Amino acid sequence: MTLRERIAADLKTAMKQKDTLRLSTLRLINAAIKDRDIALRGEGEDRQLTDAELVAVLTKMVKQRHDSARAYEEGGRLELVEREEAEIAVLETYLPRQLTEAETQAAIDAAMDEAGASSIRDIGAVIGLLKARHAGQMDFAVVGPMVKARLAGGGQP
Repeated sequence: MTLRERIAADLKTAMKQKDTLRLSTLRLINAAIKDRDIALRGEGEDRQLTDAELVAVLTKMVKQRHDSARAYEEGGRLELVEREEAEIAVLETYLPRQLTEAETQAAIDAAMDEAGASSIRDIGAVIGLLKARHAGQMDFAVVGPMVKARLAGGGQP
Protein backbone atom coordinates (compact mmCIF):
# COMPACT_ATOMS: atom_id res chain seq x y z
CA MET A 1 0.00 0.00 0.00
CA THR A 2 1.45 3.34 -1.02
CA LEU A 3 1.63 6.23 1.39
CA ARG A 4 -1.08 8.05 -0.59
CA GLU A 5 -3.41 5.02 -0.30
CA ARG A 6 -2.70 4.72 3.42
CA ILE A 7 -3.57 8.38 3.97
CA ALA A 8 -6.82 7.98 1.99
CA ALA A 9 -7.78 4.88 3.98
CA ASP A 10 -7.01 6.60 7.28
CA LEU A 11 -9.09 9.60 6.18
CA LYS A 12 -12.12 7.34 5.69
CA THR A 13 -11.53 5.69 9.05
CA ALA A 14 -11.25 9.09 10.78
CA MET A 15 -14.55 10.13 9.18
CA LYS A 16 -16.29 6.98 10.41
CA GLN A 17 -14.85 7.36 13.91
CA LYS A 18 -15.60 11.11 13.98
CA ASP A 19 -12.00 11.80 15.03
CA THR A 20 -12.04 15.54 14.28
CA LEU A 21 -8.36 16.27 14.92
CA ARG A 22 -7.11 13.37 12.80
CA LEU A 23 -9.68 14.13 10.11
CA SER A 24 -8.73 17.79 9.84
CA THR A 25 -5.01 16.96 9.77
CA LEU A 26 -5.51 14.33 7.08
CA ARG A 27 -7.49 16.84 5.03
CA LEU A 28 -4.60 19.29 5.36
CA ILE A 29 -2.24 16.55 4.17
CA ASN A 30 -4.46 15.84 1.15
CA ALA A 31 -4.62 19.56 0.32
CA ALA A 32 -0.82 19.82 0.44
CA ILE A 33 -0.50 16.73 -1.76
CA LYS A 34 -2.98 18.11 -4.29
CA ASP A 35 -1.14 21.45 -4.35
CA ARG A 36 2.09 19.62 -5.13
CA ASP A 37 0.37 17.48 -7.80
CA ILE A 38 -0.97 20.64 -9.45
CA ALA A 39 2.49 22.21 -9.34
CA LEU A 40 3.91 19.14 -11.09
CA ARG A 41 1.32 19.41 -13.85
CA GLY A 42 2.21 23.07 -14.23
CA GLU A 43 5.81 22.01 -14.77
CA GLY A 44 4.66 19.67 -17.54
CA GLU A 45 4.95 16.44 -15.56
CA ASP A 46 1.88 14.21 -15.74
CA ARG A 47 2.46 11.92 -12.77
CA GLN A 48 1.65 11.53 -9.10
CA LEU A 49 4.09 12.18 -6.33
CA THR A 50 6.31 9.28 -5.28
CA ASP A 51 6.34 8.13 -1.67
CA ALA A 52 9.70 9.87 -1.21
CA GLU A 53 8.20 13.14 -2.46
CA LEU A 54 5.21 12.64 -0.16
CA VAL A 55 7.59 12.18 2.78
CA ALA A 56 9.23 15.49 1.83
CA VAL A 57 5.81 17.20 1.82
CA LEU A 58 4.97 15.72 5.24
CA THR A 59 8.38 16.66 6.62
CA LYS A 60 7.83 20.24 5.50
CA MET A 61 4.41 20.25 7.18
CA VAL A 62 5.95 19.02 10.45
CA LYS A 63 8.60 21.75 10.30
CA GLN A 64 5.93 24.40 9.68
CA ARG A 65 3.99 23.20 12.71
CA HIS A 66 7.09 23.23 14.91
CA ASP A 67 7.72 26.83 13.84
CA SER A 68 4.08 27.78 14.49
CA ALA A 69 4.09 26.10 17.89
CA ARG A 70 7.22 28.01 18.86
CA ALA A 71 5.61 31.30 17.79
CA TYR A 72 2.38 30.51 19.64
CA GLU A 73 4.34 29.59 22.76
CA GLU A 74 6.20 32.91 22.66
CA GLY A 75 2.84 34.65 22.29
CA GLY A 76 1.34 32.79 25.25
CA ARG A 77 -1.24 30.93 23.10
CA LEU A 78 -0.87 27.54 24.77
CA GLU A 79 -4.12 26.11 23.35
CA LEU A 80 -2.76 26.69 19.85
CA VAL A 81 0.56 25.12 20.83
CA GLU A 82 -1.32 21.99 21.91
CA ARG A 83 -3.21 21.90 18.61
CA GLU A 84 0.01 22.19 16.58
CA GLU A 85 1.68 19.44 18.64
CA ALA A 86 -1.35 17.17 18.14
CA GLU A 87 -1.15 17.75 14.37
CA ILE A 88 2.58 16.98 14.47
CA ALA A 89 1.82 13.66 16.18
CA VAL A 90 -0.62 12.73 13.39
CA LEU A 91 1.81 13.80 10.66
CA GLU A 92 4.68 11.83 12.17
CA THR A 93 2.70 8.58 11.93
CA TYR A 94 3.27 8.77 8.16
CA LEU A 95 6.99 9.56 8.32
CA PRO A 96 9.76 6.98 8.54
CA ARG A 97 11.33 6.36 11.93
CA GLN A 98 13.95 8.97 12.77
CA LEU A 99 17.51 7.72 13.15
CA THR A 100 19.05 7.74 16.60
CA GLU A 101 22.17 9.79 17.33
CA ALA A 102 24.38 6.70 16.94
CA GLU A 103 22.67 5.69 13.68
CA THR A 104 23.06 9.24 12.37
CA GLN A 105 26.77 9.25 13.20
CA ALA A 106 27.19 5.85 11.50
CA ALA A 107 25.34 7.11 8.40
CA ILE A 108 27.58 10.20 8.28
CA ASP A 109 30.69 8.01 8.60
CA ALA A 110 29.51 5.74 5.78
CA ALA A 111 28.65 8.67 3.51
CA MET A 112 32.01 10.34 4.19
CA ASP A 113 33.86 7.10 3.42
CA GLU A 114 31.91 6.49 0.23
CA ALA A 115 32.36 10.07 -0.99
CA GLY A 116 36.02 10.01 -0.03
CA ALA A 117 35.37 13.25 1.84
CA SER A 118 38.44 14.86 3.34
CA SER A 119 37.73 18.59 3.34
CA ILE A 120 34.88 21.06 3.69
CA ARG A 121 34.60 21.17 -0.12
CA ASP A 122 33.16 17.64 -0.01
CA ILE A 123 30.15 18.60 2.13
CA GLY A 124 27.79 18.65 -0.87
CA ALA A 125 28.68 15.10 -1.86
CA VAL A 126 28.23 13.80 1.69
CA ILE A 127 24.90 15.58 2.22
CA GLY A 128 23.74 14.37 -1.21
CA LEU A 129 24.44 10.75 -0.27
CA LEU A 130 22.70 11.17 3.09
CA LYS A 131 19.63 12.74 1.48
CA ALA A 132 19.43 9.95 -1.09
CA ARG A 133 19.59 7.24 1.56
CA HIS A 134 17.95 8.77 4.60
CA ALA A 135 15.35 11.27 3.37
CA GLY A 136 12.78 11.76 6.09
CA GLN A 137 14.84 9.87 8.64
CA MET A 138 17.08 12.70 9.78
CA ASP A 139 16.83 16.44 10.23
CA PHE A 140 19.28 17.91 7.73
CA ALA A 141 19.23 21.26 9.55
CA VAL A 142 21.00 19.38 12.36
CA VAL A 143 23.01 16.95 10.23
CA GLY A 144 24.47 19.64 7.94
CA PRO A 145 26.40 21.41 10.70
CA MET A 146 27.51 18.02 12.08
CA VAL A 147 28.98 17.04 8.71
CA LYS A 148 30.54 20.49 8.30
CA ALA A 149 32.19 20.26 11.73
CA ARG A 150 33.51 16.79 11.01
CA LEU A 151 34.95 17.85 7.65
CA ALA A 152 36.39 21.09 9.02
CA GLY A 153 38.17 19.02 11.68
CA GLY A 154 39.84 16.88 9.04
CA GLY A 155 37.15 14.21 9.10
CA GLN A 156 37.65 13.31 12.75
CA PRO A 157 34.53 12.72 14.92
